[in-house]
Amino acid sequence: MSLINMIIKRSIFTTARNCGKRNFRKFPLYNKRGSKVFKQQQIENPNSDIPINKRGVRDIGYQNGDKFVVIPERIPELIVPDISNCSLKPYVSYRAPDVFQSKFTEQDLFNVVYSPKIVKDFKEGKLAEDGQPLNPSENEKMSAEEAKLRAKRTGSDIF
Repeated sequence: MSLINMIIKRSIFTTARNCGKRNFRKFPLYNKRGSKVFKQQQIENPNSDIPINKRGVRDIGYQNGDKFVVIPERIPELIVPDISNCSLKPYVSYRAPDVFQSKFTEQDLFNVVYSPKIVKDFKEGKLAEDGQPLNPSENEKMSAEEAKLRAKRTGSDIF
């Protein structure tokens, strides 16, 4: 008789023991940035070593003891132009033809910036015999190194 009980057998149950209920308190499902207890510890003790994840939002002030000091320059300001009298539409139709533009080269830049002054000086006779201008502008007086330094400065269009 003991051999019959030692045989491993499978059985299928047609009824659910818990009627579909599960104890989800055994499985705490936290947000990916921490549990409620962890976030509560961050709020209650701001001077602790636990960093607060601000999700990319910058502070608009600083904590001075128990008081939060707001700095007006740190408050973001959205500047939106008034387009009430604009005849352009705020969208581009998908039926609009594609615009193909050639690469803007050094020759194009020279033609836009320096050519009009050279042509004007030539017509007025303000060029020397070697082609140099008699009264050069500030850009024409600049050396190559000075132009390179100005181009690398903050606010230039290179970056």
